[in-house]
Amino acid sequence: MLNALIVGASGYTGAELAAYLQRHPHVHLSGLMVSSQSSDAGKCFSALYPQYKGMLDLPLQPLTDVSEAARGIDVVFLATAHEVSHDIAPIFLESGCIVFDLSGAYRVQNTQFYKKYYGFEHKNSAWLEQAVYGLAEWQAEKIKHARLIAVPGCYPTVSQLSLKPLLEKNLLDTEYWPVINAVSGVSGAGRKASITNSFCEVSLQPYGVFSHRHQPEIATHLGTEVIFTPHLGNFSRGILATITCKLQSGVTEEQVREAYLQAYHDKPLVRLYNQDVPALKSVVGLPFCDIGFAVQGQHLIIVGAEDNLLKGAAAQAVQCMNIRFGYEETQALL
Repeated sequence: MLNALIVGASGYTGAELAAYLQRHPHVHLSGLMVSSQSSDAGKCFSALYPQYKGMLDLPLQPLTDVSEAARGIDVVFLATAHEVSHDIAPIFLESGCIVFDLSGAYRVQNTQFYKKYYGFEHKNSAWLEQAVYGLAEWQAEKIKHARLIAVPGCYPTVSQLSLKPLLEKNLLDTEYWPVINAVSGVSGAGRKASITNSFCEVSLQPYGVFSHRHQPEIATHLGTEVIFTPHLGNFSRGILATITCKLQSGVTEEQVREAYLQAYHDKPLVRLYNQDVPALKSVVGLPFCDIGFAVQGQHLIIVGAEDNLLKGAAAQAVQCMNIRFGYEETQALL
């Protein structure tokens, strides 16, 4: 039985993690923590999320001493801000914990990336070099031996799962950069209220044009450049990505289909469409990434859909934990 701790448990992703871990047969959810400055410190988890009343009535403890919090803990999930994860992950690691970090603090093994895109200096280069990128369907062998797993971002997960099988088989003409247009629900902005994620203010709108930090994360791990434009939609959760590509000359629709089948025939959390393309309603509340596509000549359009809080965050983190400790990959997720 693994003793597990969630730091940042009051946020949307932390809450989904808590629900998964509470029902995991090989996990004891030892504690839920929040920042010592959080207004949620000391509250009961189920007071914030009443759907879990009687099931998850644990207190949200303030994190004041990381070394003390690590005592007796086997696995830690950090659903925290990037700078916070950067600072506290090494302390948990040095205390012997396996760390699953859902922030961006250890996703790209280039310290200059953090200055440019995250606005802070990365001072833990030794741990950054050891971090394994937790794109579960493609990194399983590395995850099995990792101490620090950097769970991918929500947009990068759906984008990479959609493109990677085709790039691995050299089916795309990468002289023409794949163009990723993706729309996310407002839960991706977090639980803290602001004018930008108020439903009365949100309208379908692109943001971070040519400057979003997920573009270099996607490009780095795919090994090819992409154009990535995120959009904010006036719905609560889910991501729909429409990706436009050019196929190599002579590549057929059947070759595209076969590449996906070879990549994902034994991957239970990726569902492939033989006809049509996925919609958000197919994945919201579920741990899947759904992928469909259409071909016309050399033109390929891929549509990927996922729940940003689940396959794009909490479900993938638990999937990585299952892989790391040899459990069934979908344990507690389905």
